[in-house]
Amino acid sequence: MVSHTENPLVAVDQGLLRGVHEGGVLSWKGIPYAAPPIGEWRLRAPRAPESFDGVRDCSRFGPIAPQNEHGPLPIDPGLTIDEDCLTLNVFAPAADAGRPRPVMVWIHGGAYYLGSSGQRMFDPARLVERGDVVVVTFNYRLGALGFLDFSAFSTEEHPFDTNLGLRDQIAALIWVRDNIAAFGGDPGDVTLFGESAGGGSVTTLMTSPQAEGLFHRAIAESSPATSVYGSARAESIAESFLELLDIAPADAGRLRDLPVDVLTKACIELVQQVPARVPGTLAVAPTVDGDVVPHYPVAAFRKGLAHRIPLLIGTNKDEASMFRLMKSPLMPITPDAVHQMFVAIAADHPDLPADEEQEVAAAYPDYPMKRSAMEISRDAAFRMPTLWIAEAHSRVAPTWLYRFDYATPFLRAARIGATHGTEVPYVFGNFGVVPHDPTFKLGGHRTAGHVSERIQHRWLSFATEGTPDGTRAEIGWPRYDEADRTTLLIGRSDAVVDDPDRELRRAWGEEVIGFT
Repeated sequence: MVSHTENPLVAVDQGLLRGVHEGGVLSWKGIPYAAPPIGEWRLRAPRAPESFDGVRDCSRFGPIAPQNEHGPLPIDPGLTIDEDCLTLNVFAPAADAGRPRPVMVWIHGGAYYLGSSGQRMFDPARLVERGDVVVVTFNYRLGALGFLDFSAFSTEEHPFDTNLGLRDQIAALIWVRDNIAAFGGDPGDVTLFGESAGGGSVTTLMTSPQAEGLFHRAIAESSPATSVYGSARAESIAESFLELLDIAPADAGRLRDLPVDVLTKACIELVQQVPARVPGTLAVAPTVDGDVVPHYPVAAFRKGLAHRIPLLIGTNKDEASMFRLMKSPLMPITPDAVHQMFVAIAADHPDLPADEEQEVAAAYPDYPMKRSAMEISRDAAFRMPTLWIAEAHSRVAPTWLYRFDYATPFLRAARIGATHGTEVPYVFGNFGVVPHDPTFKLGGHRTAGHVSERIQHRWLSFATEGTPDGTRAEIGWPRYDEADRTTLLIGRSDAVVDDPDRELRRAWGEEVIGFT
């Protein structure tokens, strides 16, 4: 049990942890949930964490996964980069509850090659205090070390495991199951939530047999659920990575000897190359390996094979505008790139109608203007996969669908709108933590605060009561089903609308469109 002192102590399976008491929150940071994935264990499945003697100081975040230090996601001051990065952080209310508290486990995003649990935007103090919950955040392997599949090049001397980043996430959830009671959390009441690649991880883990029973509710924000590839594509991308390093596939074992910054640099180059070569695809992403991921996740949902747990899922109204602003290749945002995406999808799915692109484009009156191209890209990457999942999952388990429409006056004036990731500070209640953030240049703080309160209430109500309606919700949020397709539109105020994307949904059709 927790000792409620200035530096609270807690005993877990590995040993004794000393945390920090700040305001109404107790925190323990940088707790190893797996053994260091270094040396001969680079590119191998995570192993159980090592025990330690004495008391471990848990006052600071652990190192973050190797990534571009000067990338599009700024690294917060005080965070260091190291291959030995498999740590998690626990945040709990300082007050005694007298009962086990619900647990929320956050998976950060970053296109599977960026990000960390230590970003100030993800400080869960407001969620902890407002919801009387225990929150866990964690790091997992990214980029080449976490989401490239070298298993096709395995030898007896140099074996490689698949889906290392997902295996890390499962290891973190196992640690939570085995240890969270010591922090006052209930291991039988865990809500997994994440955004972008974190949301994609959530929907993928919902179809993984190895993750079954490790979480009991799920929230997927802007999940790129169809960005999960088959073994042939994964092998081809891994081979391209080896070519960048001038390593023959037969010599893939050399990957364990190279400095980690060499691997990181090559991964950044690969991340740029792959979507330029095949618009709409990612260089690093989960793989259908027949083990951790036995099926394409969206297909698994449609076959009723996903874990039958309550799901809250949604997207943002203007997902793609951020990628235009950042000149990122991760999404095709020009008419030519969108056309090339459809050409590549047709090559993957020869059974699709020959006029599929025209059928879809007909729902976007301004196509091929650039804005419409961005909307098609948004829907291919985020909105349609989310609708396909919500439709399928609602047949077997409680499902709620949202669309985040709110944008501050500046974001509207800049024609950015409710772009990818803009809901995250509302979920955590943390604004102004990104350097040079122009979000509130034209005001809007008060309204944003009200929107944040409503989102936090719904997310916390879902995690603690099993429904995002809650007792304090301004309006009800009916479950999603195929008859009404009721969706919560989150704007200056909440609105409940039936099938708000009807025309787009019909244009895309019933068949899942994505890459194999």
